[in-house]
Amino acid sequence: MQIQRRMLAALGGLALAASVAACNDDDDNNDITGISSDRVFVQVERLGNPLVSEVMLAKRNHGFHNAGRPSTDVANHTTELKAFVTTVAGREPSVANTLASVLLPDMLIVQTDKAANTAGWLSWALANGYGGRKLTDDVVDAGLAALFGSLLSPNNVSPGLATDNVNQNDKPFLATFPYLAAAN
Repeated sequence: MQIQRRMLAALGGLALAASVAACNDDDDNNDITGISSDRVFVQVERLGNPLVSEVMLAKRNHGFHNAGRPSTDVANHTTELKAFVTTVAGREPSVANTLASVLLPDMLIVQTDKAANTAGWLSWALANGYGGRKLTDDVVDAGLAALFGSLLSPNNVSPGLATDNVNQNDKPFLATFPYLAAAN
């Protein structure tokens, strides 16, 4: 019995020493009480305008787009985006030019000098509105309508591709923060 107590005491001492040593952090990069300028963050995804990378850019270029910056989007992606619109979607160059000008750079634009009730995806570009995205905005349908529908031009449309046929949210959004509907 005495030997067991000594062993438990020794193990307890080792555990205490290990926990104290683990708490001694000489590396300032892991100091959670301060700010470290050495931290590096990795951008994983960019989906301000979801159809840019998900539809109009080749799958092999998604990583390049996601790792990029809005400041380089026009130079890096205009040619590919326009080529998709004119070849795959079969639309005229004017539609390609319009889509490239409002979708690149790939970022959400909010114009706070506009009325808040004009908020909506691409409303800043297409309706002189506030911009941003409301939870109720069906950005996929709006993007597909612009790409394949008659929104920008009645010529060479593909109505069957102008919607994803997904209806509104199955639960209403909340009127207060966090606004999102409860999970299913």
